[in-house]
Amino acid sequence: MNIAAMVNYKSSQKLHPLSLLAQAKSRQVSGRLRVSSNSSVWSIYLDQGELIYASYSVDRFERLDRHLRQLSRQIPSLVSAVRVQVRLLFENAPEMRSRIDPDYRAVCWLIEQQYLTPDQAATLIEDLAKEVIESFLLVQEGSYELIEKDKFDEFPIFHQLDLRPLVEFCQERLRQSRSARPSLPLPGKRPELKDVVNPATPTVSGTTALVEPASVTSETPAPNAAMKVKLPTESEKLKAHYTIVCIDDSPTVLQAINSFLDDKSFAIVMVNDPVRALMQVVRSKPDLILLDVEMPNLDGYELCSLLRRHPTFKSTPIIMVTGNTGFIDRAKAKLVGASGYLTKPFTQSELLKIVFKHLSC
Repeated sequence: MNIAAMVNYKSSQKLHPLSLLAQAKSRQVSGRLRVSSNSSVWSIYLDQGELIYASYSVDRFERLDRHLRQLSRQIPSLVSAVRVQVRLLFENAPEMRSRIDPDYRAVCWLIEQQYLTPDQAATLIEDLAKEVIESFLLVQEGSYELIEKDKFDEFPIFHQLDLRPLVEFCQERLRQSRSARPSLPLPGKRPELKDVVNPATPTVSGTTALVEPASVTSETPAPNAAMKVKLPTESEKLKAHYTIVCIDDSPTVLQAINSFLDDKSFAIVMVNDPVRALMQVVRSKPDLILLDVEMPNLDGYELCSLLRRHPTFKSTPIIMVTGNTGFIDRAKAKLVGASGYLTKPFTQSELLKIVFKHLSC
């Protein structure tokens, strides 16, 4: 495999990731090595044969968020609101002329905004690289190209990693994995989604057996309470006229809203984690959002403000749902860009009235 030929995009062929990395190291390559296999893409950023950053297209922001959460234990500035803002700014952002991967741009932004020091970023980049290179070493077939460094408008370098010990570390970890699990799945292949028990998983109204209460209260169930939900099928999505995301830390309230909106016109997405809610909202692109005010880690006002900063959700109706009825609370909701205010407890009629009011607008 000739590293000099990597400047041209290749058709699918048998690949030897270890050989590619060894040649990149020995020939002191500078640029972005881009490898595609089974609709997955690996990007290895290099400068004089040293690794600058490594990115993998599958679950890239879940991976970044997971590592940022780990770092937040030592870095007070990495609060949940900052991590949510990172996803809003970069997860669905169009690829820029620089051709830098969005998670790489996100890390650059964290450094520029001084949420991370260069030393802290180095730790993050190394931890991410270990995970990405480990998956890259499993690639057996695909295509590749080298985009040379001078083709980039910018090529930020915050940390350089020696490829040799990094690859040796990943090889050892793979050997340990193989001894524990004889067969490893090929990268890019995802398990088929089945019915799951997960309160943060979307569900279409009418697909679950739910108890409909007379009215919704602020009652919060036991911490370990979970809802059995089902992922919407493509046919169900097509039949639904409107997608509504309900964000509340109480599964009881979510179940009640789902029952109240039990109509074929609605596809209901229920989320009980305010931090992970942003990921689901971005993916779902809902027609309307029902947002609880009082939630742990990230309250509804802050979440609403973050959503309004995202170009996709500047005009999406956001209804604040809360037990507070004071003038200050309503003023605060208006200040962060909320479209309406629904007070608990509310009846099915009250919920439908405000939902159709804002959907018709």
